[in-house]
Amino acid sequence: MHRLPKINYYDIERIIEFDFVRATEAAALNSLRWLGRGDKEAADAAACDAMRGMFDLMNICGEVVIGEGIKDDAPGIFKGEQLGTWLPGAPQFDIAIDPIDGTTNISKGAPNSISCIAAASPEEGVKVALRDVPSFYMSKLAYGPRVIQYTQKRGDSLYLDAPIAETLAIVARAVDKRVQDVVVMMLDRPRHKEIVEQIRACGASLRMIGDGDIAAAMAPSLPESDVDLYMGIGGSPEAVLAAAGIKCLGGEMQCKMWPRDEKERKQLIVDGNEKDLEHIFTADDLAQGENIVFCATGISDSALLRGVKSKGTTAITHSILMRAKSKTVRLIRAMHNLQNKTIRLRSDNREHLI
Repeated sequence: MHRLPKINYYDIERIIEFDFVRATEAAALNSLRWLGRGDKEAADAAACDAMRGMFDLMNICGEVVIGEGIKDDAPGIFKGEQLGTWLPGAPQFDIAIDPIDGTTNISKGAPNSISCIAAASPEEGVKVALRDVPSFYMSKLAYGPRVIQYTQKRGDSLYLDAPIAETLAIVARAVDKRVQDVVVMMLDRPRHKEIVEQIRACGASLRMIGDGDIAAAMAPSLPESDVDLYMGIGGSPEAVLAAAGIKCLGGEMQCKMWPRDEKERKQLIVDGNEKDLEHIFTADDLAQGENIVFCATGISDSALLRGVKSKGTTAITHSILMRAKSKTVRLIRAMHNLQNKTIRLRSDNREHLI
């Protein structure tokens, strides 16, 4: 019996991309029962189990290049893990994954939690599509297409390390608002005390979020968003996932490694990252090339997506699916009949009613 040769299908991600959405939908639906239950680890474990279960059905050779869970020994899908069937000839994908961005939010029943995946298929001239940044945190600045168009036209430029007043003034002119009407989104953290004071001194409006900065960093790039700017310090894996989404939306992001203390700084230098410590990474540095797909499903309401709504025997999910190459943005509202809908779980390789 002859084995079929590998099919070099142009734009293979066009065929696979809806399966990625099914994976984030499954993670969102399976973690929903933990919303507000005070157990973020159980929610994360449920999302991971459903996501792995969906990948077990996907005919791909997927390798996780950016995982999660390492931060706090939580359940997670880790770097180096293989996802998919890995059948000979199946298409290759590098995968960045966060089964739940905003686990604390889920445990509290609070807004701003999503399930998301970025995936990149091989592309000529691109060695590393999704960059694994070695620092725990990065300092971030994210803005949308209107700001980019304005700065290109006027010759102005936004710069991550520029004074906040200067940045807010440029963004205000770009989006045709007064500075006091500019909306800045940021994680509510003690480390942001000085930045918060400077933003407030300029009179701009702040939207503080508890957790989940992938959706927040993407918010300024969404066409109908009322968020103009995202800034502050958040996780490095989340920066890469956000960068993949922002590229698909035509926005931009600037990031810089932010060592938590002298010990981490020294370790980064020992590991050969001294040059990169002062480097400002753009969205294209973190998510390189055009063969990138980004998808996410809302778990609880966020700036990016509405959360799962459950009514009787029906659950409604809201997802986003985008490709960097075409810049097509699909907003997918799916109705799941809970009497028929099953989710495959990795833990026992069986289909389960939700």
